[in-house]
Amino acid sequence: MDKRERSEQCPRTINPEGLAPPGGHYSHVSIANGMVFVSGQLPIDPTGRKLTDQPFEAQAEQVLANLATALAGAGSDVTKLVQVRVYIVDIEYWATFNEIYARWTGAAKPARAVVPVPALHFGLKIEVEAVACV
Repeated sequence: MDKRERSEQCPRTINPEGLAPPGGHYSHVSIANGMVFVSGQLPIDPTGRKLTDQPFEAQAEQVLANLATALAGAGSDVTKLVQVRVYIVDIEYWATFNEIYARWTGAAKPARAVVPVPALHFGLKIEVEAVACV
């Protein structure tokens, strides 16, 4: 195995421009073996403002915008998504999210899970993590 092959297999982490800095000890994106792993994205705008006071729809759109920014920063995009995990604080938001998500993904239909949770950080209503190909 040559040096280039080893470097492609080893994880590389990035924090793409257009995303607020991570709020903890993690990177927004890890890239390894041709795969992009996007950390859970919360509805936080690029300036770091948490959209806690915004309706679910606005929070969902911000999260998906953050995911698109993270993917683009890694040289990927929505069409290369493999799996998406969505955490929502109330299962009642499922149908609304599904509509927003379907518009956002278009023809792409990656594997997906929508998981109701009792609470998310900062009192936000949605978090999304994903895996994609480079």
